[in-house]
Amino acid sequence: MHPFVLERPRDLSAALSFGAQAGRNDAPVEYIAGGTDMVQLLQEYVRRPDRLVSLAGVLDDGIEIGPQGLRLGAAATMAEVAAHQAVVEQFSLISQALLNSASPQVRNQATMGGNLLQRTRCPYFRDVGYEACNKRVPGSGCAALDGENRWHAVLGTSDNCIAVHPSDLAVALVALDASVELRGAGGDRSVPLSDLHRLPRDTPHLETVLEPGEVITAITVPANAAGLRSHYLKVRDRASFEFAVVSAAVAIETDGARIRQARVALGGVGTKPWRLSNVETALAGADFEPAVLRQAAALAADGTRGRGHNGFKIELMQRAIVRAVEIARARA
Repeated sequence: MHPFVLERPRDLSAALSFGAQAGRNDAPVEYIAGGTDMVQLLQEYVRRPDRLVSLAGVLDDGIEIGPQGLRLGAAATMAEVAAHQAVVEQFSLISQALLNSASPQVRNQATMGGNLLQRTRCPYFRDVGYEACNKRVPGSGCAALDGENRWHAVLGTSDNCIAVHPSDLAVALVALDASVELRGAGGDRSVPLSDLHRLPRDTPHLETVLEPGEVITAITVPANAAGLRSHYLKVRDRASFEFAVVSAAVAIETDGARIRQARVALGGVGTKPWRLSNVETALAGADFEPAVLRQAAALAADGTRGRGHNGFKIELMQRAIVRAVEIARARA
């Protein structure tokens, strides 16, 4: 592990004064919260900051539900949010996604803000023995393009990176039109979660729109997402503590035997959480006939690009959407 100095600021203002960065391997100063992902990357020499700034005790950990919707403090743990009765009852998609994530031990420690900023599980990124990784070493190439890429993205890729985004929570939140509240030296701002993560294009090492020194302080979900019938379907290689091969977050409002509105996002297939507005449009007003659902789900394949080992995901994600819609319909 690269040696570093651990700073424990007394409050958030003091923490921001260090100007730390999130999601940059070359950053000399970085933030750490729960540390469940950060510590692994430090141990593997993927991240080598000279200084870590602890956010423990300086961020809000509250869970609030009111007329405007749901507000989750960035320091709330995954376990706390997943078990919160009001979240389970009114925003069950979030609880489902969290309970499908990690292990109970990790969920007890990991924070909501940190979950959104976790790094890809691409083995070429996480193993410094591979030299070609544009996300870790800009300009070095991408070993996954012609390598073992079964786990990699088929949406939002570029010739510089096909690493898949790992967060289950982010996929559910994107489907629910969530936003993140940010604070930095320039003050506060709110960013739709769908805009938080960047596409790789020619700068895959820049993963989010966070400015140096900015932190996520809270996550907000609008009230109109409450009570929707929803399901988070996660296809993975094993049942416990495994990242998604394909996941589908679906939330629907029904009108009798038809879908009034639908919200659909995918995980395990995109370089960022992937919202499917074309599928949502096709589902609006549709009935639940399997052929109709399959026709709408087929639109998810638009813009996909398989790379040999991961081509199977293109059909699998369509099947996941159909199944998730069917399960969501059955939920009270």
